[in-house]
Amino acid sequence: MDGFVATFFNIDIALEILPALGRGLLNTIYLALIVFPCSFVAGLGLSIMGMSRSWIVRAMSVIYIDFFRSFPPVVLLIVIFYGLPFFGWRIDPLLAASLALILNAASYYAEVQRTGIESVDRGQWEAAHSTGLNPSETYLWVVLPQALRNVVSPLIGNTIELVKLTAIASVVSYSELLKVAKEMQSLMFSPTPLVAAALIYFLMLWPFVRWLSRFERGFMERD
Repeated sequence: MDGFVATFFNIDIALEILPALGRGLLNTIYLALIVFPCSFVAGLGLSIMGMSRSWIVRAMSVIYIDFFRSFPPVVLLIVIFYGLPFFGWRIDPLLAASLALILNAASYYAEVQRTGIESVDRGQWEAAHSTGLNPSETYLWVVLPQALRNVVSPLIGNTIELVKLTAIASVVSYSELLKVAKEMQSLMFSPTPLVAAALIYFLMLWPFVRWLSRFERGFMERD
């Protein structure tokens, strides 16, 4: 047992690599803060396109969502980072990871947001119109707040998954938490850095997972 603990939970190694893991964690958070708002807004635009009166616009939305929900994000990242240079476009790891995650996450946010918008009763639209609001104002101030409230649980769930998915950035050598942990493992000849990184992910995301579970239970009890 002592040998197992010394190998996987070496406190001395953990304390030594903690500053490096901290920098990796900051890079992970930085990437997530770039990807989340961009993919959320892009998903909102896709959800609006999906309800357009134009079948061409609706088709474009459906094709985008189906394609990127079916395309593995790690493969997409590799194509962007290693494929675009053949066309003369060289991008750094952070930009490549951001693009891949935004393209992927937007398709999931779009489906959730579309469900939320469709859950708002048509009477809300009509009531807003009767007060003199134009379609854009009705959507922005009446429909959208209700729509997002109706799907807050899956939105939070998608965001948690997005933060975990930032680990794929290590594939293109972006120094996020997993990449730093792997480097420290090679330097220390110990799996402790990987265990420490896993623990950091857990401590960072577990409060949100716990809150989401309580929120979902409370929502079901109200129903």
